[in-house]
Parts: sequence; structure tokens; C-alpha cells
Amino acid sequence: MIRACHLYPDLLNLYGDRGNVMAFQKRCQWRNIPIQIINKSLGDTMDFSNYDFVFLGGGSDREQKLIAADLMKRRDQFEKAVENGLVVLAICGGYQLLGRYYATGDGRHIPGLAILDLYTRAGSARLVGNAVIEMKQAGAPVKVVGFENHSGHTFLGGVKPLGKVLYGKGNNGRDGLEGARYKNVFCSYLHGPLLPKNAGFTDTLIRLSLRRRGIDQDLKPLDDIFEERARTALLGRLGLKAN
Repeated sequence: MIRACHLYPDLLNLYGDRGNVMAFQKRCQWRNIPIQIINKSLGDTMDFSNYDFVFLGGGSDREQKLIAADLMKRRDQFEKAVENGLVVLAICGGYQLLGRYYATGDGRHIPGLAILDLYTRAGSARLVGNAVIEMKQAGAPVKVVGFENHSGHTFLGGVKPLGKVLYGKGNNGRDGLEGARYKNVFCSYLHGPLLPKNAGFTDTLIRLSLRRRGIDQDLKPLDDIFEERARTALLGRLGLKAN
């Protein structure tokens, strides 16, 4: 059984982020892979060593401050689980929280969990619109689609990007990079939500979660004709070819 934890679903659910957990769950169920979704919020006890997959979505500045304080109490065990192969998908505000700090427009530094070597600065321009990145899946380049809407501009240190920007702004609108990747941690600014739009990426996370359980198996193919048509249509509107 895959044990998946949805962190702060009542506070972090901008732009349909909850759909990422739904897509992950359904693609497991369609393959008869047992899965349990555990919701955890402020003040709840958490043991990250018990989970295979953790999802952390985006929220407003107020909500992120509350969550940062709550997660800081569990920071060390979270980092230990990450180092031991915990699969994490962090979107937008959740992505920023895993970094070293967020620098506000008035010069204040809001500490992050510092699990990933990256930082975010408040930008003068908001980065909004459809976005496409190219990332590696099973060693092959794949186009991943989504929608970005963020004023924070993120800069990577000793971590790799999730992918390179083909369309849109990405982490900061300057370096052509989007998201971050460290071990089994995947971070992105792409909402939409991300996973229903990109079935192959969802399956990558499922496969890694199974491996954390000690199960290394090929996933049963699913009929993704509608997902692929929607993805191909969006790429076409943006002037890009499907893979």
C-alpha cells in the first residue's frame, strides 16, 4: 500500500492544487494499487518516515507564514525522510517553503525550512500565464504543461531545476529554468493542477513511491487518450509540437 500525505489541504489549495492528489490517487486505483490518503494540518502529529508520498500545495502569504511555523517544528524529521527517499511534490508556496528564505519587498528575510538550497525574492512583476517545460522522464525529454501565477522569483543553489522553460517565465523570468529537483523531491510553480495535465509525470511519482515501499514493478498502461489530446491541444496553441 502507498501511504500518501496531503499537507495542509485546508490552507494550501490555490488554483486547484488538490487535483494533484486526486490524480495521483485515481491513477493508483485504476491499477488496483492500494493507496491511503492521510490529511494533516496545523497542530497534527506527523511522522514523515511513515509516508511514501507527500504533497504540499500553494497558499496566500498569511497561510504560508502559519504553515512555515508549524513545519519548522518538524523540520529535522522531514529532512531525514527526504534524505531517505521520501517522494515529495511541492507547488508554488510549498516550493518556496522548502528553500532557505523568502526575501520580502521591504528587505525582510522570512526563514524557510532550508531542506533545499534555493531562495526566493519578491519580484516587482508577477509571472502569470501558460507555461511549458522540458524535463527528463525515464531518461527521455518530455514536455510538461501547466499554468504559473507567482510574484516570488526563485533562484537555485546546489539543486537541479525540474526542467528548462520552453514557454513562460519559470522560476524567475531570467535564467530559463523552472522548479527544482533533489533526490525524490519535485518542486514547481506550475498549477493547473499539474498532475492531471501530465499523466507521465504522475506515473513517475507513483513508481518512485512504490520503490520507497520496496516494490519495483512496471506500471500497468492506462488509456490516456483524453489527457494526451488536451496536452497536445495546449502545446499546439502555444506553437509547440508534442513529444
